[in-house]
Amino acid sequence: MSTLRATELAHTLIGRAVSPGAWAIDATVGNGHDTVFLAGLVGSHGRVFGFDIQECALASAAKRLDGLPQVTLHNAPHERMNDFMPEEARGRIGAVMFNLGYLPGEDHSVTTRGETTIAALEQAMALLAIRGAATLALYTGHPGGANEAAEVLDFARALPAAFAVGHFRRLNTASPAPELLVIERLR
Repeated sequence: MSTLRATELAHTLIGRAVSPGAWAIDATVGNGHDTVFLAGLVGSHGRVFGFDIQECALASAAKRLDGLPQVTLHNAPHERMNDFMPEEARGRIGAVMFNLGYLPGEDHSVTTRGETTIAALEQAMALLAIRGAATLALYTGHPGGANEAAEVLDFARALPAAFAVGHFRRLNTASPAPELLVIERLR
């Protein structure tokens, strides 16, 4: 058995929540790995909306996506996702994926932050369909990462019973391996 990674677990769980024709959001596109994954799940009749503030991230993702028509990328911060979502998206989104922190290989001073991630999560919770899920890979090994993770976990703990929340982390290592937060809308 290979080492279980938070991103692999996120893909497994999202794969159970999303079927062909569904709509999904990649809230932090980065290099586009999750965007491509979501596009494969929703198929040609679904839609994927991607958000990132870095043009280099979107360019990298666009190459990886190779013109998939079901994907729309937005050069915008995740906390503005509502500004770009069609009205019919509310309550229809099968999955929202976040990878928090910085874009590997780029400027490490450009990171997600707790206050903007919380704003994005509030919007994502309203957009999720019943049985839809959000995953958040929480990277704590960079400046500000631990604070952002703590704020996100506090937000998740305060969610009403209409949501189920799970938290995965490796317990037997001191390294700052990413933690995974999973939120499922139950009703």
